[in-house]
Amino acid sequence: MTDKVIRIFKIINAVQSNPGITASDLAFKCDVNIRTIYRDLELLSHIAPITNEGRGTGYKFMGKFFMYPLDFSEEEALAFSLLPSVLNQDNIPQGFHTGYAKVMGTHLKEKSRQNGILENIADIIQMGTPAYRKESKSFLQPIIEAILEQRSIRAVYHSQSRNAVTEREIDPYYLIPRDQRFYLVGHCHLKKAIRTFRISRFQQVEITAEYFDKGGFNIKQYLKNTWSIDRGNKNTNFKVRFSPEVARYIKEEELFVHPRMRDEQDGSLLFEVTVNNEKEFMKWILQYGPNAEILEPSSAREQLKLQLEQWRNLYR
Repeated sequence: MTDKVIRIFKIINAVQSNPGITASDLAFKCDVNIRTIYRDLELLSHIAPITNEGRGTGYKFMGKFFMYPLDFSEEEALAFSLLPSVLNQDNIPQGFHTGYAKVMGTHLKEKSRQNGILENIADIIQMGTPAYRKESKSFLQPIIEAILEQRSIRAVYHSQSRNAVTEREIDPYYLIPRDQRFYLVGHCHLKKAIRTFRISRFQQVEITAEYFDKGGFNIKQYLKNTWSIDRGNKNTNFKVRFSPEVARYIKEEELFVHPRMRDEQDGSLLFEVTVNNEKEFMKWILQYGPNAEILEPSSAREQLKLQLEQWRNLYR
C-alpha cells in the first residue's frame, strides 16, 4: 500500500511537470511495469480529471486541476529566501516584495500540506509492536518523507543478529512490506553497502540536510530470486505440488520472484521457482502443511521429513 501511495505522488508530479507524458515514460520514472501504471492511472482517474486523448498522446490533467507545485527542496527554499538580501535594493522593481511574499507563502503552505499528508499516511498504515515492548514509536512518516525528498537519515538501530545498537547514516531507497512488517532498503554509510532494515528496530530517526542519489540501483535486480526479504547467496531450484484446495491462493501470492506454474488435470498446481534463501522458502511452504508437497530438491524433502519426525516426537 505504501509503495502505491508514493507511486501515485510520483505520477501526479510527473504529469503536472510534463503534460502529455506517456505511460511507458511513467513506468520508467516509477520503475514498474506498464500494466502497474495503467492500474494506477485508473485509480487516479477516480479522484482527478486526468485524460488521454488517444494512442500516443500521453496523459495530462484537464482544466486548472492542481496548481503546479513549487516543490522546492530545502536547499532551493533557503537560496530563494536569501534572494532579497543579495539584490540591489535600488534596482528592485515595484511589486517584487509582494510577489516574493506570495511565492514563499505558497511554498510554506505546500510544505505544511505535504507534512499533513505524510502524517495521515503514517496513521493509516498501522504497525504492530514487538512482543517485548509495551509500545513502539512509528518512524514511517520521517522515513517516507526522506525517501520522497531523497535525503539521508541519521538513525539509531538495533541489530537483532548481533544484539547491538549502532548509530548510522542511511540513504533510504525503498519501503517494502513483508510478513506484516515493513523493511527499509537503502545505502548504509557505516557498512558502505546496501542493507535491509526492519522498521520496528529503529530506535531513533532524524532527517538530515544531506541529499543522495540512488545512481543505477535497481530494486528488482537487488531482490532477484529473493523469496521474502532476506537475501541468500546460493540459488536453489524448488518444485512443489499444491493441492486443488490451495492452488488458487498460491496464484495470487505477490512475489519478487517469477515462478513457473502449471495447472494439473486433477486441479492441483505444479509450482517451480528459483530462490536464494532456502530457509525462507521452506518456512513459507510449512504453512500449507499436507497441501504442499516438495518434489525437488531431494535434500529439501529429507530435511522436511526430519523436521516432521522431530515434531512428532515432541507431541507424543
